[in-house]
Amino acid sequence: MSGTAPLTGETVKHKKKKNSRFITTAKRVFRNKGAVVGLVVITVIILLAILAPVIAPYGYAEMNIPKMFTRPNSEHWLGTDHVGRDILSRILYGGRFSLQIGFYATVIAIVFGVTIGAIAGYFGGLADNIIMRFVDILQAIPGMLLSIAVTTVLGAGLWEMSVALAIGNISTYCRILRGSVLTIRKSEFIDAAIADSTSHHRIIFSHIIPNAISPIIVQATLGAANIILLASSLSFIGMGIAPPNPEWGAMLSEGRSYIRDYSYLLISPGMAIALTVLSLNLLGDGLRDALDPKQKR
Repeated sequence: MSGTAPLTGETVKHKKKKNSRFITTAKRVFRNKGAVVGLVVITVIILLAILAPVIAPYGYAEMNIPKMFTRPNSEHWLGTDHVGRDILSRILYGGRFSLQIGFYATVIAIVFGVTIGAIAGYFGGLADNIIMRFVDILQAIPGMLLSIAVTTVLGAGLWEMSVALAIGNISTYCRILRGSVLTIRKSEFIDAAIADSTSHHRIIFSHIIPNAISPIIVQATLGAANIILLASSLSFIGMGIAPPNPEWGAMLSEGRSYIRDYSYLLISPGMAIALTVLSLNLLGDGLRDALDPKQKR
């Protein structure tokens, strides 16, 4: 006898409704040309970064002094830098660092922001006031300044930068989810769960957050683009990934001294940052339109 509980008609109906909602949202996204372009571009960028060890023609730290400042040619498609390192290889490997920072910082910010926002919105009262005052203080500090301060304390590195950039974004996710929770908290299914003596933990994580996650998904896409920009800015001023590890912002910083004679040193990493941020913004805009309940398309 199987230990699996039989599916009730209500459970099957709920699953079909979730599948139908997902399919409807996907169709709306794919009808948005900008979102499709953004999805394709960011997918290609992610694949190139993942496959960098396989497709990169040279090692990212491999120097060839006799060929330093070689302009783009058939051997070095994007040229070489001041110590003869292949720019294309460094761009590919640099994507691994930039994308990882964007991903890790976004996940950390979501986990803490969503949890804190859900608690503040659900319980309200004194807990809400105390949490939101701390959030106000956090949000009052400019993101770049806060990231510099935290990075100075923690040091430069992949995880250190991710944590530093995440701290500045927690308040955004907290406010978004708190606003959604305040609306959902008044719903009948929440009252029914409370009447059924369901624990607060289960109500928050099984009922409230899943129904308030749509704006978080949109913000995560747009927020990741902003984090990648901030990470590049930190690396540009020398507070990012330590050399010789490649990172797009650090590559821009290294190339700025040669901008007059060897502008290609800045064009390649600059284009990589611009394409990544643009594609994420296009995808985020498409998701926002697709998840908007007012959209009837």
